[in-house]
Amino acid sequence: MNKAKSPAFDADAFLKAVGQGKTVRTLKKNDVIYSQGDSGDHVFYVQKGRVKLNVVSQHGKEAVVGIVEAGQFFGEGCLKGRSHRVATTSAMMDTVITSISRTAMLAALQDEPKFSQRFMSYLLSRNSRVEEDLIDQLFNSSERRLARLLLILAHVGDEGAPQPIDFAINQETLADMIGTTRSRVSFFMNKFRKLGLITYNGKIHVNNSLLNAVLHDKPSLRRDDEA
Repeated sequence: MNKAKSPAFDADAFLKAVGQGKTVRTLKKNDVIYSQGDSGDHVFYVQKGRVKLNVVSQHGKEAVVGIVEAGQFFGEGCLKGRSHRVATTSAMMDTVITSISRTAMLAALQDEPKFSQRFMSYLLSRNSRVEEDLIDQLFNSSERRLARLLLILAHVGDEGAPQPIDFAINQETLADMIGTTRSRVSFFMNKFRKLGLITYNGKIHVNNSLLNAVLHDKPSLRRDDEA
């Protein structure tokens, strides 16, 4: 007698449902998920909304180091034995996250190849982004770094039309993320608007022309802006 086949593993259902080792949390804007230095043994998955990662240096300087969007993970450092959080994470808007225990996450990665491939794809994409960010900081002007950040936030270059940046992100946060001052960001944002590269209408709309300016190394986005 043939044994009944077990149902195929559904990664989306696993990531979004409450279960053994998993809880779902609904957050309001500015709710803190965990703080820098906290101990932690859970990985988190963003179902809806966005999460901000920021760090504080030993000298008290605070900086935003990343934004995690729906469909992405954070807090995965615990999988390799990191016992303390290296950043503070907080919701940038109404957000829904899944908290997955280290034990449950490792079991899913070991037992479900498709889920393992999905998670590895995320890690590779994230690591590529980190490398690109490092190159950006080393070789590009603050104006080009801002342009690239706006393109990423609006998903310009991804499949489909650019999406408006429809969540609150102030110029100080943008400045933290690209390593410059708020006044410089204000200057560049006004410049981009006057050139027709972005528009404001309650939300920031990034036009494809900004991508063309970056790709074709327009003089307005070169390093001499630091002078």
